[in-house]
Amino acid sequence: MKKQWIMAWLLLGHAAFTGCAQQGTGYQVQPGAIQTRWTNTVSPSNALKEYPRPQLQRKNWTNLNGLWDYAITDNDAATANSYEGKILVPYPLESALSGVKKALQPEQLLWYRRNFSQPTVQEGERVLLNFGAVGWEATVYVNGQEAGYHTGSYTAFSLDITSLLKKGSNELVVKVSNPLEKGIGPRGKQTLSPGAIWYTPSSGIWQTAWLETVPADHIGGIRITPDVDRSTVTVIVQAASDAAITVQAAGQTVKGKANTPIAIPVANPRLWTPDDPYLYDLAITLGKDQVKSYFGMRKVEIKKDEKGIDRIFLNNKYTYNLGTLDQGFWPDGLYTAPTDEALRFDIEAIKAMGFNTIRKHIKVEPARWYYHADKLGMLVWQDMVHPSVKFGKPVSKEAKAQFEKESAEILEQLYNYPSITTWVAFNESWGEYDQARITQWIKTTDPTRLVNGHSGAAIVDGNLPDHASREIINKSVNSDMTDVHSYPPPTLPAKMPGKVMVLGEFGGIGVQVPDHQWDDIASGWGYGGTVSAGEMKKRYALMTDSLVQQEKRGLSASIYTQPFDVESEQNGIMTYDREMIKIPFSELRAIHQKLWPTTRNYAGLTAHIKAKMVDTGTTGYKDLVAAYEKGKRDPSFLRQLTVRARLEKDKEMRTKAANDYIRQMKDPFQERNLQFIKNFTYSASDAGFPILYNNIAKVNAVLGKDEAEARITYAIENDEIKPYLPGGSACKNPENGSTGTRPDWASIEKNAVKKYGRLGQEIVWQSRVLWSVNNKDWEAYEQNLIPWFKQFGSNRKWIGAGLLNSLGWSVFEQSTNPAFLEEVVKMTAHALMLEEDALLLDTHANLLYKLGKKEEALKYEEKALAYDPGNEDLQKAFAKMKAGQPTWPQPGDESK
Repeated sequence: MKKQWIMAWLLLGHAAFTGCAQQGTGYQVQPGAIQTRWTNTVSPSNALKEYPRPQLQRKNWTNLNGLWDYAITDNDAATANSYEGKILVPYPLESALSGVKKALQPEQLLWYRRNFSQPTVQEGERVLLNFGAVGWEATVYVNGQEAGYHTGSYTAFSLDITSLLKKGSNELVVKVSNPLEKGIGPRGKQTLSPGAIWYTPSSGIWQTAWLETVPADHIGGIRITPDVDRSTVTVIVQAASDAAITVQAAGQTVKGKANTPIAIPVANPRLWTPDDPYLYDLAITLGKDQVKSYFGMRKVEIKKDEKGIDRIFLNNKYTYNLGTLDQGFWPDGLYTAPTDEALRFDIEAIKAMGFNTIRKHIKVEPARWYYHADKLGMLVWQDMVHPSVKFGKPVSKEAKAQFEKESAEILEQLYNYPSITTWVAFNESWGEYDQARITQWIKTTDPTRLVNGHSGAAIVDGNLPDHASREIINKSVNSDMTDVHSYPPPTLPAKMPGKVMVLGEFGGIGVQVPDHQWDDIASGWGYGGTVSAGEMKKRYALMTDSLVQQEKRGLSASIYTQPFDVESEQNGIMTYDREMIKIPFSELRAIHQKLWPTTRNYAGLTAHIKAKMVDTGTTGYKDLVAAYEKGKRDPSFLRQLTVRARLEKDKEMRTKAANDYIRQMKDPFQERNLQFIKNFTYSASDAGFPILYNNIAKVNAVLGKDEAEARITYAIENDEIKPYLPGGSACKNPENGSTGTRPDWASIEKNAVKKYGRLGQEIVWQSRVLWSVNNKDWEAYEQNLIPWFKQFGSNRKWIGAGLLNSLGWSVFEQSTNPAFLEEVVKMTAHALMLEEDALLLDTHANLLYKLGKKEEALKYEEKALAYDPGNEDLQKAFAKMKAGQPTWPQPGDESK
């Protein structure tokens, strides 16, 4: 079993835009990374003012979006005794558009409060309070009394608050908890530690809240099922009683009863397709309650084409699903689009690119997004939001129950949208369990759509080895398709009778676009690295040529990653702010035309969406350097030059520009400035070093625990340790005592302590441990590991469970000293308190076993297997422990 560790400091930072204040409201957009063209059009008076539920629309409603009071308390608080300020609903707490931009911790509660006037209510009428979505747990109070409770970040809920209302002003309070990875609820790609493919959370109310007045007998919901072959549509009106209803649709007026299927003829149906997304109006009356809705006539199924290949058929016609992976994040609103126009824009842009399919990835959008997909003509693959689980751990019973509860609500809530043609049960084994059962449950619940039982059952790099094929087959039980993820180049998944072959994800080519990045400091990434826009176009065209050949062999769908950059991912076709496009729309459509005809109804979209073309060259870096040499020194220029110099690996220019920029900072303790200082301090001679070193507590108060020390450590290592290691620049001088195979740690420590005190000592001790294990100096390792851990390694943020696991495993493999092994067992026990996973449990078990504590070791190894039951290394170790055989390397083993 191979275990490796990597020491890294997470380099985070943010470019900023100036907040826009709305006079007289106390509201201001908070400075953030970048903004969209809609950011400054948002105000308390127009926050998502459209009716939020197009498929069950009433006239009599009151939008509750706007400014609310907010407070953050500990999670044991019974109420918020005071409120901190105003928040703009429905933008998440963490977003710039909320006007707050604060992170909600798992041990905290978020409180909302506002007053509203009692709606005019006739005798017998009811007042419903509706929420599009609240992340994750919401308890609602009206006039101090609990009105209801809901869990689930992605589904709507409605409460009858009639009995709690009083004349005049009424108080509405919402208490929210969002524990994210520390809870049991599906959270999508939200995380407490954003980076790579994981993003900033969206806590609290993130979709529209509204009131509506309804008769006592009213329509609770509608279930619409088109039947293209029989030219009918069946409507079930959900209500509390089997009251008489009238349905008007397709020129027909049909009477019936609630909760009973009503079949309505649709003569010569005009079928819904991406080319012609025709929608029929639907009006329903139940007593005094009247609602408007719509439907589309379409069907989707798996059939064989004229060559006998299993294909996706839309309305009895083979339709290749040419798609892209849309994650639904915004730099200003996070989960919430700034405006309804912006929400529609994304679908329009994707259509103008030439795609006919969107895979909505690990998120459920507001109802109006699906309405726009219906109107514009976009096929949608809708992901379920995977169960809450940490990688390397099994899904708990509670998390499974919550996943199935919320998935059932998603299936019900999204059933009527004709654009949705495919459900995706699981993605890349993220919390995957009972795949066959869950897939069949979805198919039984909704037999009108296809089900992808496991997108990315295997993840490959263009080649499909036998073990990956077996994995795909095993994880495609009851699925309508076999699916593989291949990065960057596309490939075919395993073939199975009766199932279509699809490519659930591929591509992800990265192009960095300065001034349009969520984080201009940290290096953005794409699969396979980052390239110029011109190179991206070449690679994209080649990948499409490959798809053309794979389509001939049976591929029926492909999903490109992705239409827009998202936070640190810069692998979108457009930038995160939706301002720049990396391949022109017309050229994308021409490339796609080789694979599948682009839809005919994109005309006019290109002019509407407007996007600037990214420079196709490698960089304009030489021009920036020339401007610097001519004396250009304004702050924004220096910041851009610093970032570009790092990208070009020009260390000399990077240092010059960064130091010039830092020296101009008027307030270095703003978060944006500290992020820059942290990321561009490489040496004690850099301008940012004294700011960090002389203000550790102040810096950590802004950036977080140990952030200052982490970067100071990095700089001191570069100055005081690396030059004195064998092969380092200072080793050329024999007088420093470091010319042998071992560093002169005593001299290095003396110099570091003289300059930096206890922090210098900590850095040297840490470096000595890591150097000794990497260089297999086991004598020094045994002497220094435990003293370092006891003094320093047990309380630093950057010394995580993964590093301690790797250090412990090296001891297990190499040491026979019982006293040393005992101390290391204490170290791995400490690591297990930080985070449990299969590998750490295995390391702890093996150490115990080597000490002769067999029964205790077996308990931990059994627990490791529960986390990762398919791990052959764990299975072998467990078997050897039971048999009393050594699990550590023996003479002649390659692993030693």
